[in-house]
Amino acid sequence: MSLGANRTRLRVSTISSLGARPKNSYSTKGSGSGLGSFSNVMRYMTPAGVVGTPGLWWLANTRDASTREDAPYIESPPAEHWSVEPGPSKDEVTLIISQGAYSFLVRDVAGVSRYDGAQLASNSPCEDQFTHGKLPSPWKGGNKWMAWAVFDGHSGLQTSELLKKQLLPFVRHSLNQIPTSTESPVPDELVQRTIIKGFMNLDDSIIKTALGTSQSQESLQEKVKKLAPAYSGSCALLSMYGSITGTLHVACTGDSRAVLGQQKLDGKWEEMPLSVDQTGKNKEEIARFYKEHFNEEDIIRNGRVLGIAVSRAFGDGQWKWPIQFQKDLQRRFYGPPPLVPTYNVRTPPYLTAEPVVTSIKVDPGIPSFLIMATDGLWDMLSSQQAVDLVGKWLELKVAEKKNSKLEPTYEPFDFGQFWKGVSWKFVEGRTTVQDDNAAVHLVRNSLGGNHHELVAGRLASAFQAPGVYETIRLCRWFSLVSQIWKNKIVENTAF
Repeated sequence: MSLGANRTRLRVSTISSLGARPKNSYSTKGSGSGLGSFSNVMRYMTPAGVVGTPGLWWLANTRDASTREDAPYIESPPAEHWSVEPGPSKDEVTLIISQGAYSFLVRDVAGVSRYDGAQLASNSPCEDQFTHGKLPSPWKGGNKWMAWAVFDGHSGLQTSELLKKQLLPFVRHSLNQIPTSTESPVPDELVQRTIIKGFMNLDDSIIKTALGTSQSQESLQEKVKKLAPAYSGSCALLSMYGSITGTLHVACTGDSRAVLGQQKLDGKWEEMPLSVDQTGKNKEEIARFYKEHFNEEDIIRNGRVLGIAVSRAFGDGQWKWPIQFQKDLQRRFYGPPPLVPTYNVRTPPYLTAEPVVTSIKVDPGIPSFLIMATDGLWDMLSSQQAVDLVGKWLELKVAEKKNSKLEPTYEPFDFGQFWKGVSWKFVEGRTTVQDDNAAVHLVRNSLGGNHHELVAGRLASAFQAPGVYETIRLCRWFSLVSQIWKNKIVENTAF
């Protein structure tokens, strides 16, 4: 039988190109213009299927190992009935917020006893990454260090994934270049400048090598893969602790935040900020922009820098490259368009990956802990509220009991009540302590605490499709808690 093209039906879904985005896609950090990320080049290309007739003899008469014997039957309920699974129960809420959580005891780094972590994604795949653990001292003969980092990605996950793999090696390489001696410790100011150098070298390798990549003889797929982290973007928050000096170095690029909690003599917990949110709402950042870009009054509008929320970030080449180069990349690689004409771009670069580095000596005699989180947590909690929550968790852990109070009864709730005087942020009266992981404890209380219906409502989409929280963006954050102390609290717990 002859092969007739008119006897074959080919069904293929719409193919979106690199510069396109689905209508319901957005980035919490990116420009309000709806620009797509560079990774979209093949992201939305989905064949719907190929249907053949009996005349297609190779479909009828041949079969490889992956071919099934017969097509499946489609089972469906009557058209007049439909249903969905109910929202998450209390146990399922705990499962969702604890998924991927971890706790580690630290045995051989003086001053650090334990750290906890948790992550709750706002989109799928999650754009945020993190890394943590012990590492050798940057200097010969030194004791081990600890490092924790969170990377809040936006407009894709390519930049945050690269930072997870490369930021610490770049910083360590810079620290290794510092000449040291056994007589005196390295000054904190020198360590700070060196950490900054590591951050800047990595971002330069992402942004400034794009020209060479675009002109190289590499294959298209290699070029696209190398350019993707420059089109995507990410904040970075890195903490490094040296056990010999007891110094904690915190480097922040973007709007993630690090807070040190310390217990005062009266037993209360005091917050000590170790970073400042770098956004278009930060007065110091605004002043810096107008100083660096004289007579460009329209750089910042509604707290955004030419459309983006953060004022410092890795990647984000659209805010760093010359316009002509962006136009060339768009023409040759069909990437997102330049910010012009939507924004008046005159003197790029506007964003920088240069971090603000803070160094502090941690007194081993004072109960202390460090909280690191992306902006989703800080949208819900103040720094002091987060410190108080961890402090309450610690006190109950020491007493070897959990919150035994009966949960209060709440009236039926819908999200419209947020606009009728009910706070969508943390409320102390909804505080609950029931989790063994301090980071999960913060997650639960940031979402509603003991108000199960409120928490479950915010997680309902996750229960149906894990990782998808586009409706309730406040869920998007990562938290890490580190206890740094040496006193009777440690002796009385399982740390």
